[in-house]
Amino acid sequence: MMENKKFVVLCTVSLTFLLSIATVSAFVEELDDTFKDTRMPDEIWLIQFYAPWCTYCKQLDPVWYEIGAELKSMGSPVNVGKVDATAHTNFAKEFRVGGYPAIKLLKDDLKYNYRGPRTKDGIMGFADRVSGPVVRALPSQQLFQNVMSRHDVLFVYVGGPSDLKEKYISVAKELIVHTYFFSAARNILPKAVTLKEYPAVAVFKDGTYFLYEEQHDGDLASWINSERFLNYLQIDSYTLYEMGDTSKLVALAIVDERNPTEESIRYKTMVERVATEYKDLYSKEFQFGHMDGNEYINGLIMEELAMPSIIVLNVSNDGYFLPPNKVETKEQLVKFIDGVSKGRIKSQGGNGYYQCFIRIAFNTKTTVTNIFTNAPLLGAFLVVVFGGGGSAICYGLCMAWRSMRNTEAMSDTEDEEPITGERVEPKQLKGPGEDKKTETKAKNPAEKKAD
Repeated sequence: MMENKKFVVLCTVSLTFLLSIATVSAFVEELDDTFKDTRMPDEIWLIQFYAPWCTYCKQLDPVWYEIGAELKSMGSPVNVGKVDATAHTNFAKEFRVGGYPAIKLLKDDLKYNYRGPRTKDGIMGFADRVSGPVVRALPSQQLFQNVMSRHDVLFVYVGGPSDLKEKYISVAKELIVHTYFFSAARNILPKAVTLKEYPAVAVFKDGTYFLYEEQHDGDLASWINSERFLNYLQIDSYTLYEMGDTSKLVALAIVDERNPTEESIRYKTMVERVATEYKDLYSKEFQFGHMDGNEYINGLIMEELAMPSIIVLNVSNDGYFLPPNKVETKEQLVKFIDGVSKGRIKSQGGNGYYQCFIRIAFNTKTTVTNIFTNAPLLGAFLVVVFGGGGSAICYGLCMAWRSMRNTEAMSDTEDEEPITGERVEPKQLKGPGEDKKTETKAKNPAEKKAD
């Protein structure tokens, strides 16, 4: 009798599970080449392009069905679909699909490409941003404060119709895939905000605000692109890929989060303190943060980087800067950053032909070593079939090709873990000049010596 009850319970649980899958999958439509002819002009579609053999696509499926169900339950105007890009090649070509899974949002006649982490929150945030108004109005102080508490970085246009507003809207259409854009009247802003000019564009982040000044900051799109990250944050390969457009150097503490030590915590704290205390001095040129693990860095510098360590990356050309001596104190870190800024410390690496060749050789060596370490039978088979040199070159070239593909379309070919961490409520707002007191108090030690 007991066994029969267990069997009934098991059947009930299995049936419930299958029904729940069927329910959520009902909100995701399988699309084909007829989509272009049947889609209504005002429909908004979030589409996943997949290949049946793609492992990452299969891993994304449960998340995709959850997204479809949740958007439907919220009353979102976004329709969710998926299409087999290997069967409907014309469909995939029209959307310029270069890897799997590819995630695109179609609104009006515009196609938006998602390049963030494959998480429910990340994808839904992207869908919410792009499907809504390009610039969202903040009509009250209460709504302004509510929005500011939910966003780490907040761009706001302040004023009425103007040429600056037209530029702001134009930039928002281009960069809405990355961040939200808002507008507000002057009396809606916090009392601590002082506008030098009106109308104005402001960014609120790191407990303070910065105003766009065309003569000083140049092109509005470039300024927004460079200011859309917090001054200090946890950085992964997705974030680095996006930082390539900011023209900033990236100062990183490389730590092992899976095996935290007092030294790794000290390195993270040291970088964060420099980012905060020297914000006015370095924030225009440097982005600060920490990265979990050294795998990405090892492939870049072509050797094993000890953890914890300090490194500065030039993401735009695969260059990097290493401290000439071990960095132990905040003053030594500031001296290193200052040396990079003023050209006293030379860049290494790069993306020239010689560096690409060396990187292929390094990837070959790493790949072959990993094969023999983790799968000795496979390694022996490759030696017998292709010969040691042939298999090494073959695998090395494959790894190099994958590396270049990742550079071109990071989110289409990699499966990264999302950035995790609690959102910190914004502290009391400071004016842009208030941190200069800190800068004066903690003057650059490298300059003190020179004095």
